[in-house]
Amino acid sequence: MDYGEEHTRNIAIDLNYERHRYVYRSVKRIFDFVASFFGLVLLLPVFLIVAIAIKLEEPKGPVFYSQIRLGRQQRPFKMYKFRSMVVNADSLKKYLIDKNEVDGAIFKIRMDPRVTKVGRFIRKHSIDELPQLLNVLLGQMSLVGPRPPLPDEVVNYTDYDKQRLFVKPGCTGLWQVTVRNEVGFDEMVGLDLKYILHRSVLFDLGVLIKTISVFFRPNGAY
Repeated sequence: MDYGEEHTRNIAIDLNYERHRYVYRSVKRIFDFVASFFGLVLLLPVFLIVAIAIKLEEPKGPVFYSQIRLGRQQRPFKMYKFRSMVVNADSLKKYLIDKNEVDGAIFKIRMDPRVTKVGRFIRKHSIDELPQLLNVLLGQMSLVGPRPPLPDEVVNYTDYDKQRLFVKPGCTGLWQVTVRNEVGFDEMVGLDLKYILHRSVLFDLGVLIKTISVFFRPNGAY
């Protein structure tokens, strides 16, 4: 698939058109609010089990982990996850930069030594992402959209890459339910822009349905 200049112009046209798509934006926000509210309520038993498992493995560490990410139009917000790494994981990152396995402005290691045993399991099944339902409830994220990047990643973005920040970030997206970590940064951006160009209520529902299957059939998350 070609993600060149023509694709870039199409994205710009689509974003201009999006400003007038009141029905889609309204339906998406209502669905996000209702689904995240009921999701948080229904998943309380899962939250409790994961919290106990995290505490049993590392009693002194927190259950949840928060990190500043950039959302729509590069607005910073605090994103929540279940803690899947050792407590001092952020300070250890600088020692692992040269082991990065993904090209471009993103950091990923398949066998990251900072990940705990419980963390490896909840990452594999994307359970660590569930607390982001709170971000969706607050309107900082959507259920479906590009993943929110770290500020130090966006520093290395080109103008083309920054197009993925034109819309509200999501808990899941086209990249996560298709190729996930099997591709590099450029391919991820291409899939995000493809979603932005073609997003609709039906498209979002399709991504959500595929996301549910990831909990039972992991597709390369680490």
